[in-house]
Amino acid sequence: MHAISDAQRRARLGRRHALAAEHRADTVVDAAWAVVALHGTDPATTVLSALARTRQAAPADVEQALYDDRSLVRVLSMRRTVFAVPREVAPVCLAGASDIVAAEQRRLLLKALAEAGITGDLDDWVARAEQTALAAIEAAGEVTSTELSQADPVLATRVQLGSGKFVATPTVASRLLTLLSAEGSVVRTRPRGTWTSTQFRWAAMSSWCDLGERPDAVSASTELARLWLQSYGPATLDDLQWWTGWTKTRTRAAVAPLDTVEVELDDRPGLVLADDTDPVEPPAPWVALLPALDPSAMGWKHRDFVLGPHRERLFDVNGNAGPTVWVDGRIVGGWAQRDDGEVAFALLQDVGAEATTAVEQAAADLTAMLGDVRLKARARGWTLVEKDLRA
Repeated sequence: MHAISDAQRRARLGRRHALAAEHRADTVVDAAWAVVALHGTDPATTVLSALARTRQAAPADVEQALYDDRSLVRVLSMRRTVFAVPREVAPVCLAGASDIVAAEQRRLLLKALAEAGITGDLDDWVARAEQTALAAIEAAGEVTSTELSQADPVLATRVQLGSGKFVATPTVASRLLTLLSAEGSVVRTRPRGTWTSTQFRWAAMSSWCDLGERPDAVSASTELARLWLQSYGPATLDDLQWWTGWTKTRTRAAVAPLDTVEVELDDRPGLVLADDTDPVEPPAPWVALLPALDPSAMGWKHRDFVLGPHRERLFDVNGNAGPTVWVDGRIVGGWAQRDDGEVAFALLQDVGAEATTAVEQAAADLTAMLGDVRLKARARGWTLVEKDLRA
């Protein structure tokens, strides 16, 4: 069996994830292609992940791709997470992974409606509410969740989610936006505030951009697996299953049509595309400060080849990556923005004087780029390193 070492996997990561200096992307869309999908639940991550992978880009370039060119599209997809993906990848994600999310969101909405005392044919109730919501969105062009809830009494209906101190009572409009987003019927557009804001407007996908014909779920799943293996391989089926949120059966079925070969990784058997077994030349030494939830930190279930012993200090209790410091394909520390705007970092292992100096410069550059912008821990908890640095 062909063997691919951890060192070789890190060399591939530096080149293919557009993190090594000579392999940086020319555009923010190319940066998204490099990792298949940029995390988007925290909009700041989308911007910072894209900038970390481009030669010369600014937040305005990401905003232009998202809202003007619409060459990047936000989708609710793998693992019920928002991602910003190249427009060509959006239908693949929607057909190949969002269907699972949509089915679960529909089930949860029906359950919440029943618990709210709404009787009758609830499937029909939801179908009519969806039609009402889409009609209101199309008539307005773009709406906020609050504006949509005011468009019709049905959409203002309150449901209860959770219990005790975790209880929430969102409107049906809010829940429908999540469902319609997973179905690909609506899309998050420009936020009400800055590029870090989570207060999005919503538009009908059909009026926002043309995604073309959506593939069937089977072929979309296989294409999504191919794209992932191209960027993240070699890896394990467990890694792919985790990244997509598929079942084991669906994961195996998705990979089956691909031309792959089994390889021996340093700690377990893996899989790689058949035309991708040749070794790659390691890139020149590189460093990067990547944001929380960055694709390179969250791309695999089994991350020891990049993470080493640092999981406890750099990931929150739910397994979400905080801001990380990278040197030559290894996560060697974490960083945080202090209240005064300074980006501070902590190295958890010795990386040598030259790399330390490069990290210092990267932190200074990020401090200058952020300026008056202040980052928050969204869709995750603060990591131990962040807490220490911000104390």
